[in-house]
Amino acid sequence: MQDRYSEIGFVQQILGLNLVPRKNGMHQGNDTSLSDFTEMWYGVFLWAAVSSLVFHLPAALLSLATLRQHKMARFMPIAILLMGIMGPICGGVLTSAAIAGVYKAAGKRMISLEALVFGVGQSFCVLIISFLRILATL
Repeated sequence: MQDRYSEIGFVQQILGLNLVPRKNGMHQGNDTSLSDFTEMWYGVFLWAAVSSLVFHLPAALLSLATLRQHKMARFMPIAILLMGIMGPICGGVLTSAAIAGVYKAAGKRMISLEALVFGVGQSFCVLIISFLRILATL
């Protein structure tokens, strides 16, 4: 039971780091909610980029270990890492802006946990779609 409470405390510490800079520079107690469009966009985008790298880095290391002897495929880890970086830069910027725009238009504030869920959810959706798509027959 003690481990469960320590895990909750660890998650609260991560979410309370205030990684998103405030425009006015004022912190009101333990309020980590994001109210400005740029704060919401940056929070979601940051989590999408980090989670994308967490998904792609082990794949790149695995391909490096297994394909190191191959003449042409030894460069596959570079392509995997580029996809892990370029995916959030190209697509993650737009989807994060769309999520932040909906929140701003609705007049809602986004808490840090929502930014984490939306950012990791974007990367998870890309992962699921890439595994489940039906490739064209050759």
